[in-house]
Amino acid sequence: MKKFTLGTPEQFVPSMFCDNFRYIETDVTYPASNFTCRKTARGFLVEFPIEDDCHVFGFGLQLKQFDHRGRKLRLDVNADPVTNNGESHAPVPFFVTNKGYGMYFDTARYAEFTCGKPKNTAAKNIAAGGAADNTDDLYAVRKESGAVMSVLIPAAEGVDVYVIEGSTITDIVKQYNMLAGGGCDVPEWGLGTLYRCYTGWNSEQIKKTADYFRDNDIPCSIIGLEPGWQTHAYSCTYKWSDRYPDPKEFIGYLKERGFHVNLWEHAFTHPDSPIHDDIAPYSGDYLVWGGVVPDFATPEARRIFSDYQRKALVDLGVDGFKLDECDSSDNTGSWSFPLHAEFPSGLDGEQYHSLFGTLYAKTILDALGDTPTLSEIRQMGALAAPYPFVLYSDLYDHKDFLRGVANSGFSGILWTPEFRDAPNRDICIRRVQAIVFSVQCLINAWYYDGIPWVGHGCEDEVRELLKLRETLIPMLKKAFEDYHTTGKPPVRALVMDYTDDAETYKIDDQWLFCDDLLVAPIAAGTGDERDVYLPTAEKWVDYFTGDPVESGWHHVNTKGIPVYKKA
Repeated sequence: MKKFTLGTPEQFVPSMFCDNFRYIETDVTYPASNFTCRKTARGFLVEFPIEDDCHVFGFGLQLKQFDHRGRKLRLDVNADPVTNNGESHAPVPFFVTNKGYGMYFDTARYAEFTCGKPKNTAAKNIAAGGAADNTDDLYAVRKESGAVMSVLIPAAEGVDVYVIEGSTITDIVKQYNMLAGGGCDVPEWGLGTLYRCYTGWNSEQIKKTADYFRDNDIPCSIIGLEPGWQTHAYSCTYKWSDRYPDPKEFIGYLKERGFHVNLWEHAFTHPDSPIHDDIAPYSGDYLVWGGVVPDFATPEARRIFSDYQRKALVDLGVDGFKLDECDSSDNTGSWSFPLHAEFPSGLDGEQYHSLFGTLYAKTILDALGDTPTLSEIRQMGALAAPYPFVLYSDLYDHKDFLRGVANSGFSGILWTPEFRDAPNRDICIRRVQAIVFSVQCLINAWYYDGIPWVGHGCEDEVRELLKLRETLIPMLKKAFEDYHTTGKPPVRALVMDYTDDAETYKIDDQWLFCDDLLVAPIAAGTGDERDVYLPTAEKWVDYFTGDPVESGWHHVNTKGIPVYKKA
């Protein structure tokens, strides 16, 4: 790994806020002469050549696209992205290639990456493609030779670029994660099933739900409460509502039955919150939903917020949080603060959007102290591997969710294809199958007044799947320990380990789970069939039967989930 300082980098960058950032320079073969850069009216532009057969992966939680070669991505922090233009609630300015290198751009700006376009050199290049009789062919991404990759950093006059080399994409990603301090360490209980209850329920209804799991022998480790636990949720007061008249007794009841407790919240602080007046001077100059936006880049805001959370919630027994709405949205209501907002730390709105999730996570970890957790968060960005927080989305397309699992491993972030509800039993089962083989087994029934699978008459099937999850926990815990010490993600796209296998370059709906398993879920609503690829570098067996399975492509027809194990 080698850092190239181009121009004059900005002061506020992700590495500044990464407590365990550890850059150790090593030799790389990538030449500095490949980079050209200059200040333009739009920001700082970096260009470098890209190989004709180069494929580009990464850029954070990209739900709409897998291989980005030939595409333009602007890494806006935005909830509910509707197309493959780079928007994400967890964009990361880091990409990897199949050519033995990746690059991390240390910026909190909404960087724009154009992943391979030819420059005008006055040469008579032959344009790729010809006549087309349909729009799919007409507007398809074309492979063009002699292309360069360009990166525009808005408002900046320079950037630090970290070039990382490795024999596989996994080798490269491991080094990127170790640059941040290594992957997160998580408690074993955090890898069990997390059930988020209907937001309209009161404490007695939540207790009955907890009893339902225990009485019916359905594994569940964590009970999650949604916005209804607070007196006011948009913005937040962080005070228990009348639905929970005795929070200490309520949490004690859950703890006695072996449950951990996870609370939903967001950082926009309502005027009726006990911390509002103290934290307001350390907040941005715009309100969101009538609440102030704490500047967690200041030690004062972090201390005020974390002290309250610890005394009011953690000391009661809360050991997990769902940190919502720390992204923004131009697609669903245009909420959150503008890019030109100003914060006491000196960050502007664009930078704070990029750093908000990470700074919020650090603040909550301050509140938790020595209490271990595996929590959830809506926004994460660069150098996020050390934080024990899993991303989720308000979107719900299952194919996008499966692509998110494959994509997340490229960028030092964790992702769950959570299950909420389903129109029928078959889709319910397909959804649950996918979460069983992801980093967090999350059932988010926040708007379902009941237990989803009970209504669909598939309780036995769901019980069997959640018991299967229990058997996977030791394997997943070991993978997280490896993540912590080596940076190797617990879930990875096939191309990460099998970078020389061109068949893997477009497979965005299969993944490697821990060290030995290959998972190929069948997307909800697509029937019972799919094509599965088993890399030829390994010998494989069916995970459930132990029968040998030939490597290569297979057509599978099953009500179950196709899972294979290295022989």
